[in-house]
Amino acid sequence: MKYVKASHVLPEKLIKEIQKYVQGDMIYIPKPAASRERWGSQSGERKRIDRRNDAIRQSYADGRSVAELAARHCLSVDTIKKIIYSKRS
Repeated sequence: MKYVKASHVLPEKLIKEIQKYVQGDMIYIPKPAASRERWGSQSGERKRIDRRNDAIRQSYADGRSVAELAARHCLSVDTIKKIIYSKRS
């Protein structure tokens, strides 16, 4: 994330309006929801984690214990439970 000086990109009227609420602090302005990509979609990490989670669900369905899956994947028991019991999106 890069920082941009407000006076370089915003009209003076808008800066004055923002200053009514915040002065001297940094404000994060997110991209519109429509332009956001899902975390990890560009790097491929999201797909890797989805495949791992699918494998964990399948191993559990095949009879592996939660503790065994946690040790095998270096994750906490609570994390394994969240993966197993969550709905696949």
